[in-house]
Amino acid sequence: MNSVTYRVDGDLAHIVMNRDPVNALSIEFLDDILSALTAAGDDDAVRAIIVSSAIPDRFSAGLDIEILLGKSSDEIRHFLDRLYVQLWDVQCGLGKPSIAAVGGAARGGGMTLAISCDLILAAESATFGYPEIDLGLLPAIHLSHLPRLIGRPRAFELLFSGRTFSAIEAERIGLVNRCTVDSGLLRSAAEMAAVFASKPPNAIRAARTALVRASDRGYRDDIAKAVDDFCTTATSVSTQKRLRSFLENRQSR
Repeated sequence: MNSVTYRVDGDLAHIVMNRDPVNALSIEFLDDILSALTAAGDDDAVRAIIVSSAIPDRFSAGLDIEILLGKSSDEIRHFLDRLYVQLWDVQCGLGKPSIAAVGGAARGGGMTLAISCDLILAAESATFGYPEIDLGLLPAIHLSHLPRLIGRPRAFELLFSGRTFSAIEAERIGLVNRCTVDSGLLRSAAEMAAVFASKPPNAIRAARTALVRASDRGYRDDIAKAVDDFCTTATSVSTQKRLRSFLENRQSR
């Protein structure tokens, strides 16, 4: 089974993640997501994009820990280039709105996927979190852009506690645009996408480019520093020990 399903319905493109069991991000999986986003961006008939998950109760659990265990800084950078640089480049160049329809759990790198989209809709049962700190890792780029979205005090508390928070709280603090009943998530995403798809595409493209340019100044510099910090922490002896223990505990369940 393909890890990503791509289909076009009228003027809407649907990118559906389906990597059992939790949509953990591997290099190959990210490549599939990037390819689907690129296809949607290149298709002039597509006017808006919805990213969702086919796995019940999971949007994405974040990084596949195997990517980090026993790896060198160069190997980790190879993965982060996709997650932080290529994903950002593809999203910036789409020229059309993208919506993350989050049902279930979004964690770590799954948050990166969701926030790379222009908007986030969430099922009421969805949950969010940045658990990297508990594994001795850094929430990396989120240290830079999350304070811009929700303010430094709120961002600090979420990033440094690693706690899970609800879709209702995510909406209240401005991380999520709208919550909806679980059964209506994809319908609500399609309705919102249809609104954007009804607007003049040249105006949408120009306005979106201007908004990205205005709101993401300094991203490249922030990314370079975030990758350096992440690699330094991820390859440390203490973090590698935590990662190994995490995998062993999960496999013994």
